[in-house]
Amino acid sequence: MNTDSTTYKIRVNGHLDDHWSAWLGELDMTRDTDGTTTVTVSIADQTQLHGVLTGLRDIGAVITDVRRTDAPVGTRRSPSSMSPTTPTRRRQNSAGSSIPPTAAQAR
Repeated sequence: MNTDSTTYKIRVNGHLDDHWSAWLGELDMTRDTDGTTTVTVSIADQTQLHGVLTGLRDIGAVITDVRRTDAPVGTRRSPSSMSPTTPTRRRQNSAGSSIPPTAAQAR
């Protein structure tokens, strides 16, 4: 049994709201200025990777890139490789409460 995990960076169209991180299994998310979100996750096996990809599909996220990386989750990228991020906009319902956009609305 392999106990090593592999880190993946998964890029999706649109800016995902923070609540999706918990729903998808506590993923690190970076909102990039080009309108995409990079999801970084440490995966134990292919079954877990397929689960994350299925979860992204189920919320309507369009996956544009999947890459394996040597950097563990939570490791900061060097300043030269970092993209500035932008906050996710929130809508308000009729009562004035903030509601998160869906993946499709976040684009």
